[in-house]
Amino acid sequence: MTLQTRRHHIAGNWATLLLPIADDDSIDFTALAREIDILIDARVDGIYSNGTAGEFHNQTEAEYDRIQEMLAGRCQAAGMAFVIGACQPDPVIMLARLRRAVPLKPLAIQVILPDWWPLTNQEAIDFLKRVSEAADGIPLILYNPPHAKRVLSPRDLSEVCRSCPSVVGIKLADGDAEWYAEARAHLSEFSLFVPGHHLATGMNAGVAAGAFSNVACLSPQGAQAWTDMMRTDIEAALSIEKRICAFMDDHVVPFRRDHGFSNAALDKLLAAIGNWGPVGTRLRWPYRSIDGQNAETLRETAHAMIPELFAPRR
Repeated sequence: MTLQTRRHHIAGNWATLLLPIADDDSIDFTALAREIDILIDARVDGIYSNGTAGEFHNQTEAEYDRIQEMLAGRCQAAGMAFVIGACQPDPVIMLARLRRAVPLKPLAIQVILPDWWPLTNQEAIDFLKRVSEAADGIPLILYNPPHAKRVLSPRDLSEVCRSCPSVVGIKLADGDAEWYAEARAHLSEFSLFVPGHHLATGMNAGVAAGAFSNVACLSPQGAQAWTDMMRTDIEAALSIEKRICAFMDDHVVPFRRDHGFSNAALDKLLAAIGNWGPVGTRLRWPYRSIDGQNAETLRETAHAMIPELFAPRR
């Protein structure tokens, strides 16, 4: 699968915008502005807002607007590509968010399928067609995470998305060799974004265009260098991926598996381990946050296991 066969050129290492949350549960917008500037300086392929780690499910509409306006203004001034997440489990709110994002002219807008009751394929098609009309020509990325009420197979994703030309990409969890074969068979026209710590595998399989990346949560600059390496030395990139996955499996995933923390909590822990910006580990109520002391403990381990992610820029 080559970029030329896809609906859109969107690809690469995309860094997520994480919300700095103050002790009173408010968003620290001063810190958020600094965070955006740091990500721009890291020269990532793009920045995206309001994914799971951006806590899109836990914002007022006024906060949503302020976040997107800040991201758009800073990225446009710097010539940085950006994607806005209009995600919201309620389809009416999601559609309204999308309409307000359109004038900001992002490279694409990310949406999820309505998530209170799982949609049939036909309902999903109807939803995406209306969203496409509202997007007014701006491409769409469908986010179908592993915790969605309904996780669609590659065949179902093809049925749902092929009838909606505005859908140019899909962010999803990958799987085993059989899953990759199905993705090649059914989804070759879409830019597929796999989990960041599997990106080298996904690119080597000829399936992944990029990642909305948890590795960029750990080190935006390091994730970019690793992504660039995949284009010139995939074997070296795969070797690094093994160590990234070992670090995740042994030191990060247990917070979710054994202690019930959310994926957003894990991503903020990664950012605190990387210590690259003013994010912190705090999530907005009622979600539990991982104690920041764990980041201090794990920082030395991360540097020892995957030093390439923390090497100075050449």
